[in-house]
Amino acid sequence: MSNTNSSNLLDKMGIWASSLCALHCLLLPILVPLLPFVGASFFAENWFERSILTVSMIIGFWALLSGFYRYHRQLYPLYSLVLGGLIYWNKDMFGHDYEPFTIAIGALLIVAAHILNLRLCQACHQCDDH
Repeated sequence: MSNTNSSNLLDKMGIWASSLCALHCLLLPILVPLLPFVGASFFAENWFERSILTVSMIIGFWALLSGFYRYHRQLYPLYSLVLGGLIYWNKDMFGHDYEPFTIAIGALLIVAAHILNLRLCQACHQCDDH
């Protein structure tokens, strides 16, 4: 697998993980009453949400740092990832009523970081030389 393909795979995994995390948080209020019936109450636990976000951020840093060092040397995808992660981690900073909006903004920034990294790596003419 080439370096470009592995970087693309990491970005795609990061987009998938961030989207899954956002979907989990946004659908959880609808699913909470059903969780005890299926024995899956851990989905509503804060540690579970933070674990998903942590995995998403690790994948994100790996993908974006790989793209930064190998190809494009642009920091703004990393800024977007960090800002999105911080917003997402503190999703209740504006109160429970605004959590869906905070989650959506954080997730969008994380996904945008991966998309930017993908585009920067694909636009790099040196990528074919590595």
